[in-house]
Amino acid sequence: MTLSADQDLAPSLRISAERVASATLGFGVFLSGFVLVEPAPYELMMAALIALWAPLGLRISRTTAPLAALLLIFMIGGLMSLTVVKELDIGPMYMAVSGFLALTSIFFASVIEARAERLNVIFKAWTAAAVITAILGILGYFHLLPGGEIFTLYDRAKGAFQDPNVFGPFLLVPSLYLIHAVLKGRLIDLPLRAAGILILALGVFLSFSRAAWGLYVFAVPTLVLVMLIKERSGLFRVRMLTMALCGAMAMLIAIGLALQLPQVANLFSNRSQLVQEYDGGHLGRFERHRIGFRMMLERPLGIGPLEFSKIFPEDEHNIWLKCLTTYGWLGFAAYVTLMISTVAIGFRLLLYNRPWQPYLMIAWIALMGHAGIGNVIDIDHWRHAYLLFGILWGCAGLEARWRRRTI
Repeated sequence: MTLSADQDLAPSLRISAERVASATLGFGVFLSGFVLVEPAPYELMMAALIALWAPLGLRISRTTAPLAALLLIFMIGGLMSLTVVKELDIGPMYMAVSGFLALTSIFFASVIEARAERLNVIFKAWTAAAVITAILGILGYFHLLPGGEIFTLYDRAKGAFQDPNVFGPFLLVPSLYLIHAVLKGRLIDLPLRAAGILILALGVFLSFSRAAWGLYVFAVPTLVLVMLIKERSGLFRVRMLTMALCGAMAMLIAIGLALQLPQVANLFSNRSQLVQEYDGGHLGRFERHRIGFRMMLERPLGIGPLEFSKIFPEDEHNIWLKCLTTYGWLGFAAYVTLMISTVAIGFRLLLYNRPWQPYLMIAWIALMGHAGIGNVIDIDHWRHAYLLFGILWGCAGLEARWRRRTI
């Protein structure tokens, strides 16, 4: 009788443990939307999660081992770059942050591979954080919140982030998640999801980040295109195209209304210019790129973290140049290999009919976009970029498990 009771209790305990694990995981992802100070609550939460999860079954499988290996090589390149720095003031801390973010990527890949249901938790938490931080940015921009200036910078919405150029791209994945849900979900859920999409789109717009705008313009049509390719039903395709067009019109109307305000129109007129003075001027972004790449041909170890801005007026603003200057040739090779292999893995699995396919598709499109905007911005310390790597490699691990079960 006692044995039977213990047997009945075991599944209940496992379910309770999984609920706690999912809740803490979701809370950790949720905190990624609030980075007004560093170290942010996200870092503290993720450090605790990794420390607690590691002895309780966190494992790196053969599928996700290449992710860990490439990130390790990336970090070795970064540590080697410290050897050429004259003053080790902020360099070691920069590398410590890089190493921690690399660990989070491996952590997410491992926990996703262990249980596919955690993807739903991650995306819902990410979406909740994005909607809240977007609302903060919008309210702050229009001065509708006491002390709301903390959520803006240079008359641009930044939400609960330090930089509008990180705030805008952070909103992309939740936008794609809600758009996918609208196109494939129930009509009864449409109003709430549509409201979320409009809030996020307005947040991206008011960030006045050209990288975020370009990311959004690339990713949303790509999502619709991939869904059209994957779905075989003609009726569904007509419905999806109709809803996509209606959504695009609603978004344009909302942006048009916002442009009626002089402060919005003036900043939009300035920011919508493809090449700004600080891009094409003397020692502007593009000239720094050209000089920086030539300089790195003679420096295999790089020049060290944050040293570029001591030579030039600003940072690299190019992830590939950033890898060369901060992580050396070795780190650059590792990062390029990581990006190419992750995109290739996602593309190979893109159209499979799996329970986790929507999450993989959204993450793959988002990572492709981030690789593109990496040409004009540094993303090596973007928390959500490492989460994207973890999601895609975690999905690769799920696919490997799926195939082992079906053989």
